[in-house]
This record gives sequence, structure tokens and C-alpha cells, in this order.
Amino acid sequence: MSLKSFAPASGEEIWTGEAGDPAAEIAIARKAWPDWASQSFTQRAEALRRFANVVRAREDEMAELISKETGKPHWEARTEVGAVIGKVDISVTAFSERTPNRRAEAAMGNKVAVRHKPHGVMGVLGPYNFPAHLPNGHIVPALLAGNAIVFKPSEKTPAVGELLVDCFHEAGIPAGVVRCVQGGPDVGKALAENDGIDGLLFTGSARAGRFIHRAFADKPHKILAIEAGGNNPLVAWDVKDLQAAAAIIVQSAFLSAGQRCTCARRLIVPEDDHEALMGEVFKLTDRIIVDEPFAKPEPFMGPVIDNDAADHVQDRYLELLAKGGKPLRQMHRPDENLPMLTPAIVDMTDATERLDEEIFGPVLQLIRVDSFENAVREANNTRFGLAASILTKDPQKYDFFWANARAGVINWNKPTNGAPSTAPFGGIGISGNHRPSAFYAADYCAYPVTSVEAELCRATIGQGLRDPVMLED
Repeated sequence: MSLKSFAPASGEEIWTGEAGDPAAEIAIARKAWPDWASQSFTQRAEALRRFANVVRAREDEMAELISKETGKPHWEARTEVGAVIGKVDISVTAFSERTPNRRAEAAMGNKVAVRHKPHGVMGVLGPYNFPAHLPNGHIVPALLAGNAIVFKPSEKTPAVGELLVDCFHEAGIPAGVVRCVQGGPDVGKALAENDGIDGLLFTGSARAGRFIHRAFADKPHKILAIEAGGNNPLVAWDVKDLQAAAAIIVQSAFLSAGQRCTCARRLIVPEDDHEALMGEVFKLTDRIIVDEPFAKPEPFMGPVIDNDAADHVQDRYLELLAKGGKPLRQMHRPDENLPMLTPAIVDMTDATERLDEEIFGPVLQLIRVDSFENAVREANNTRFGLAASILTKDPQKYDFFWANARAGVINWNKPTNGAPSTAPFGGIGISGNHRPSAFYAADYCAYPVTSVEAELCRATIGQGLRDPVMLED
């Protein structure tokens, strides 16, 4: 089946190709895996450092392609390429810290050794919002551990996925060890369900994550890591610097056109003390430039990924209004043929119902509450549990929030998005399956093997045996 991708900002065709065969790609990876796994960790790390150098040399090419295929501003695409490069050294450090070889002395001169083995062939399903950085965040640690990879990029960003794999091959990593299979949801489903993979590393929607989890329910022998987004709360309470707080709120809600899994979806504020802060938020929101990726002056936001996504976000925005939401900043779509959306802010305090879903676009819901305890309660009023943040000058309020908020990322006076790669990243609830990625990805890319070792056989059985003299009689 023929596939194409288009620039969301212009409609220009970016890439064309054919859907691949997951079974065939898995077979190639399976054949190549033993040689890769037999190499030392040092050899694999050196190969991946060469990969980082290849990406560095092709930085402009990759950043330009990311901007064209996703629509994200060029400045933001360049930061994504930087994250791809930086992932290698971070993963080498993580592997050494999280999965080191250990030996300990035991009784009678024995030794106890703990070492780690790769799983085998790992499937990787990548998202479109960070088409290089997020799949790379799975691929690099999995390769370091000695696994082979079959990677399916998002069908909306196939060109970036193909370029990423080309960089691995250019660095000398065997072509059989990193495979790229293009295709839509049917190809992703076939990859996930194929018995030839030893595990699956997934980043995407909660709906797709639940489907994959069900598919793995009778496969406990296969590793599964899911990162599935969030309906993330941002609490602003007893804020000291209103302008700084407004900047954090706008960045949390509207960075990447709201297409980050860590974007703030709900802003929770005190009923009797929010007007001044919201005034600053409105002023800053009204200044946001929404434009094509390479425009001058540089835009803060580009389009969402395509017209279908824009239609979905608009439908959800209208659904918020239908449920009693009050538009404080209305969403507009200047050109119906392009997925450019202006940021929206909707007061949902008095709505008849609040949607507990991840609206993957520039929509921020305001919720006013009468006490700090109710603010925390409202923050937890979700099935998700990825990111949460509080803006406050009161350390005790942060301590209370941290202790009670249900999320895998909890920040203080910082945005909900922009999680560091040097720390674990993952959520609870339907945001994941307790397999945090980033620095902790090493944990699920290899499994521990415990060995009790002795140079000579020494053993006796001291109880439960008949006296040999009695047997002679």
C-alpha cells in the first residue's frame, strides 16, 4: 500500500513510500541480533557515539525535516535534534548506574554475580509529536543493552523516522539490527501482535496503549513499556511573580501547539484570587504568534499535525462549550484547509460535565476552587497521572501537593512540560504501565540474571539420609 506524508503548514508532499511487512523485518532483526548481542557494551556504546556524531553532522537536515513534517517551529525542531544527540551519553551513564554488573563474596568462597541480558528483538512504536527524540529514547538504550530493533514511525511522520534509521546505519550499526517498517495502525498492530518480538516499547495515546496492554495480557514473557499521555493539572496558588507565572502557564499549555503529552490541560486557581494572574495569562496568550515553521518573526506555535487532528481538537473545544464551558479565549482556524489553530482558554468551573481526556492541542481549561485542598482534589480528578505542577511561593503547599498529587512528574514553579532526560519519565493511572522511560529505560531494556558461582564442586548432604553402615547390614 502506498503511503504519503504532507507538510501540515502548507500541504506540500514530503515523503512517499510503501507500507512494510513487520514479519519480514522481525525475521531480519532476529538473524542479526546474536552478533550484536555478543559484542561488548563498550563496542555498542562506541557505535552509538558514532551515531550521535552522524546526527550532529546532519543536524540542519534533520531539524528542517522535523519542522516540515510536523509543522513545529524551527527553533523547537533544533532542540529536538539536540535531545537525540544527547540521548547517547545519558543512556551510557544510565546503563552503568541502573544495570551494572555486580559481584559479591558469599559463604565457602562462593561468589554471587548479577549481570544483565538483552531481551532479543524489540518493537518500537513512535509518535508524531517528537518523531526523532521519543523513539530514539527507546531505541538507544535498547541497542546499548544488546537488543535488535524493529521501529515503526508514526504514519504521519515517516520521513523523519526513515532519516533517523539511516543515521544508525551510517554510523556502522548493522542494517539488520535496526529495521524501519512503515505503515499505518494496521502495521503497528501487526508488529505489536507478532510472536517474533520479545518486547514492545510504545509512546502514544491512552486508547492505543490500552489496546496494546490487552494484546499483551496473555504474554507475560514479553516486556511492555507504555507511555500514554495525560490530562495534566497545573495549580496556581499564592503566586508571587504574576508575569513569570503567566509565562509558565502559557508554556505549559501551548508549547508545541499543545501536542506534548506533558502539556497542562487544566489550570486550577483560587476562586477569590485569580483575576490578576489570568489578566497576565490573557495578555501573553494574545501575543502568541501562530505561523509556519520558518516564518519571521519566529512563531511560538505551528499547526497541529494535520486537518484530521485539527478537526478533532475543534470538536472537543466545541464539546467543552456545549457542556457549559465559558470561552475566555476563543479558538480560531484562519484557513479551513490548514490545521492552524489559535490557543483557546475555557472556564469549566460551572460546566455540567468535565471531559477527562487528553485534548491533544492548544486548549486550556480553567477551574476555580474555594480551597487549596479542593485544588489538589481537583488535580487528582482524572484517570491519567503523567505530569502535574504547582506555582506557589509557599514551600509547605508544594510539600502537600507533592505528597498528594497522583502523577509521575510533579514540578514546583516550573512548567508541566520539559521533563529532563537525566531522570525517569513516566506516569500512573492510564498514563503508563509503571515502566518509566528516559533515564530508567535501561531497566526494561535488559533483564537481570543472578548467578551463584564456585570454581570447584563442593557439596554434601548432611540431613535426611540413611546411615551407610545400616545399609551394609
